[in-house]
Amino acid sequence: MADWSPFVATADAAATPQVTFSIPQVASVGITAAQAEEQGIAHTVVRYELGNVAGSALFADGYAGKAVAVVDTDRQVLVGLTFVGPGVSEMLQAATIAVVGEVPISRLWHAVPAYPTMNEVWLRLLETLRDQ
Repeated sequence: MADWSPFVATADAAATPQVTFSIPQVASVGITAAQAEEQGIAHTVVRYELGNVAGSALFADGYAGKAVAVVDTDRQVLVGLTFVGPGVSEMLQAATIAVVGEVPISRLWHAVPAYPTMNEVWLRLLETLRDQ
């Protein structure tokens, strides 16, 4: 049986999106860097300040938040993302699709985010990964 067939609960372990509706919100999908380490996955962590995204100024004055991506460096796919900040739950579905679909980093470069929106963080995470 395939890992992602309709008859297995792979998402229960690998890709269940989670949101804590606190102030600020915490939204995540996939695994953390600590879990990647425990599982022996070669990885890197990419961090970006959400307040530096142009769309944050449209969301709120003085917006503060963080995005953290865990990248499997062998397969070049995202295995986990966490967002912390006001309204970040709205960015979780795209993250879930990237993790569940095992979308290659090279393909994500072609998923251009609308500007100015909070989703510009996708481009900024890729640029930060490239420049590490």
